[in-house]
Amino acid sequence: MQWRSIVVGLVVLRLSVSWVLWLAFGLGADVSSGFNFHLGFNLHKFDLLFREEREAELSSCSQRIQGHSYEETASTCAKIEEGPTRTPYLNLFDGNRDEYVRRYSSFPDALRAKMKDMAKEMFYFGYENYMKYAFPEDELNPIDCKGRGPDVLNPSNININDVLGNYSLTLIDTLDTLLVLGNVTEFQRAVKLVIDTVSFDKDSTVQVFEANIRILGSLISAHILLTDPKHPFGEVGFKDYDNELLHLAHDLAVRLLPAFENTGTGIPYPRVNLKTGVPQDSVNETCTAGAGSLLVEFGILSRLIGDSTFEWVARRAVRALWNLRSNETGLLGNVVNIQTGQWVGKQSGLGAGMDSFYEYLLKSYILFGEKEDYRMFKAVYESIQNHMRRGRESCNEGEGDPPLYVNVNMFSGEIMNTWIDSLQAFFPGLQVLNGDIDDAICLHAFYYAIWKRFGALPERYNWQLKAPDVLFYPLRPELVESTYLLYQATKNPFYLHVGMDILQSLEKNAKVRCGYATLHHVVDKSKEDRMESFFLSETCKYLYLLFDEDNPLHKSDNKYIFTTEGHVVPIDQRFREKQWSDLSPCEALPEPEPNNQLPLSNTSNCNRIPEERRYALPLKSVYMRQIDHMVGVF
Repeated sequence: MQWRSIVVGLVVLRLSVSWVLWLAFGLGADVSSGFNFHLGFNLHKFDLLFREEREAELSSCSQRIQGHSYEETASTCAKIEEGPTRTPYLNLFDGNRDEYVRRYSSFPDALRAKMKDMAKEMFYFGYENYMKYAFPEDELNPIDCKGRGPDVLNPSNININDVLGNYSLTLIDTLDTLLVLGNVTEFQRAVKLVIDTVSFDKDSTVQVFEANIRILGSLISAHILLTDPKHPFGEVGFKDYDNELLHLAHDLAVRLLPAFENTGTGIPYPRVNLKTGVPQDSVNETCTAGAGSLLVEFGILSRLIGDSTFEWVARRAVRALWNLRSNETGLLGNVVNIQTGQWVGKQSGLGAGMDSFYEYLLKSYILFGEKEDYRMFKAVYESIQNHMRRGRESCNEGEGDPPLYVNVNMFSGEIMNTWIDSLQAFFPGLQVLNGDIDDAICLHAFYYAIWKRFGALPERYNWQLKAPDVLFYPLRPELVESTYLLYQATKNPFYLHVGMDILQSLEKNAKVRCGYATLHHVVDKSKEDRMESFFLSETCKYLYLLFDEDNPLHKSDNKYIFTTEGHVVPIDQRFREKQWSDLSPCEALPEPEPNNQLPLSNTSNCNRIPEERRYALPLKSVYMRQIDHMVGVF
């Protein structure tokens, strides 16, 4: 018998007992037991069982002589007898015998070109139908082929009204994506449409955070790209442009400023009316991400127009939140009272309500060079590693459960629940920016496994029950973003396959008559009639960039960063210069160690991936299979 046949037989046998392993080692987990919890099966326990299987394999080896030459079978049996006793499971996954290597180790140029075209067609199918059926309204209803604006009949419908302000949201949010796809003509036409038709003098109550990242950020990004003397996308400006996008951005930011007034902490109100300011019935509670993720856009605006007001109020909010962190763990909660500074939500995690707070500490430092920002990021990242991270110490070595970041109590560090949400899939991308590539690889593999199982990411996934807790998927970009950044860091073809899987799943499960629809239920693939603006501004953009190796953003002399809404911003010396002195002292924090300084460019940390690993699987097959099994892929 050929060795390959024995390998296949052993793998099949491994699969046949996998459910028994999960019952034996998974259901007895104690959620509050810290590191002693089980997501699926433990490799050491797996190997103990495998040794028993191996003994049975040896005892039956002589029975497989029939039909083969004695020499061939004897040689095969000898190989089994000489095999290692501690790591046979690991050894099954090497070279061409491994299904993961066969599937992921290469990606032909022709296939890459096909996927690039497919991503472009996906974007234009959504964009052109928005322009045809929905503009100037905020969003497209892709099933009914109609436009959608604020829900004026139900002001309490914040799921809609927090985002839609009657200001052509999807068109504005999509401006720089047109340039990324190389469509200068349509970009210029879209800019002129925004200039001619958009006004923020509207009786619309919107969420400060959403208006900032989707509208303000896009206006600033498009203005910078229009006036960038380096012309990364070619000559994109036009002679009649007179900084109108910057003026619109300034006007919107002024209308958001009342959110920062009359608060006891300096943390802003969550919502403002663009005409009248903070509503009289406004709540005094806001999430950490919503209040603490304004610094990139407000900071760039301040430095573009020479007015410190916007950066100052955004920094004051970040510092106020930072000063409320736990003295015991260094963590922050997810909901805070803006008047008293008391934590209303004591959950600390990486997802909804927290995600972009961490992201903007690091990205603000990269853009502005303010050491305070990196000191805060470095401290909170260490707290995250100490209190949220569970599983084995190393992503790609050792035994035990794969690394996973869980939701914990901000004061005690104890696990609060057994779900994670889809927004957490952004974190591997942030780890790439921080140079923590190995952990990024492992965490990304977990979210990809969930995608493989459902063809989407459920809004919440319960890692203990192996099932979604919240079933919808609104075409979010976070997994695609992390996939793109990991590919840029490693150039490993594995991530091109991940992007292809995502692209094909969206095409199969979300495409409808006039666009791409939110999945109401990731299992039965039923849909909701909504296409959020971030699908075009982020999801399609990152998918296209993943497959477009020659995009101007990838040229070695061009250094850019993406906002939390995926808007392109250059890393430029002018954003490191202020025309004012600091108006208030920042909190005294210890200086970072010299060797922990974050690089100010995007050049050095990617070299942490050894050359030989760029063409092997980023995560060893045994661990990839472990994660797939943990999620229930097979």
